[in-house]
Amino acid sequence: MSVIIIPVVYVTVIGIICAAVLSAASRFMYVKVDERIAALEGILPGVNCGACGYPGCSGYAKALLSGGDVKPNLCSPGGQEALAKISAVLGVEAAGLEIKKAYVHCGGKGGVKQKKMDYKGINSCFAAKQLYGGQSSCAFGCLGYGDCQSVCPSDAVCMTDDLAHIIPGLCSGCGLCVKACPNKLITLKNAASHVFVACKNQEKGAAAKKKCSVSCIACGKCARECPQKAIKIENNLAVIDYAQCSGCNHCVEVCITKCIKMAAGVE
Repeated sequence: MSVIIIPVVYVTVIGIICAAVLSAASRFMYVKVDERIAALEGILPGVNCGACGYPGCSGYAKALLSGGDVKPNLCSPGGQEALAKISAVLGVEAAGLEIKKAYVHCGGKGGVKQKKMDYKGINSCFAAKQLYGGQSSCAFGCLGYGDCQSVCPSDAVCMTDDLAHIIPGLCSGCGLCVKACPNKLITLKNAASHVFVACKNQEKGAAAKKKCSVSCIACGKCARECPQKAIKIENNLAVIDYAQCSGCNHCVEVCITKCIKMAAGVE
């Protein structure tokens, strides 16, 4: 009988010791979780796009409660409704929402850009880029197979003439199209931005113009004539300083190749 009882006693004692250790560990190693994190995660849209600058909605929720100077108005996909709820949870005043929209920095639709080959592979921008940069002579332009369109949750991207276009009224500013573009042609900008450069070609003017008739040729006319001095030429490409831009649209008028365009929906 003792042969059975002794092992049972040992197991019982070991179980009691383990239970005591786990109980003590749970008490002394307990990390208090702010209940507001779950509330904020429930408010945020859950697309985990990173447009706010943080790793997903959970990362943004934690950052808002970190005690740093993190603005509650960075979730463009959530809109005004999410901003109001976030501000209520944090107990702060609802500031103006920082609305962002996607812009495609390419105007090379079919007919204005030259081809170097006929691509017959997978209908994917990423796949086409692996084969000598795609079929267009311009290695910087839109590849035209709609990887950005396929990831857009709001149907804000359409493909016309082998070129991606953004429908501003549908764009939530989630930034998923930005990540999907292998040529990094799409950027998020403040929705109030008046103009943008629809080109990313960093080759010298003559070479760029030969491959696409609407490319930036770095002539510098826009920079010279900008009344606010908001444009400069960097790496053979016009770059706009939106902090200085007044939205006069003079650069749109003087651009020789018409690669500087007015943002859709802005007058």
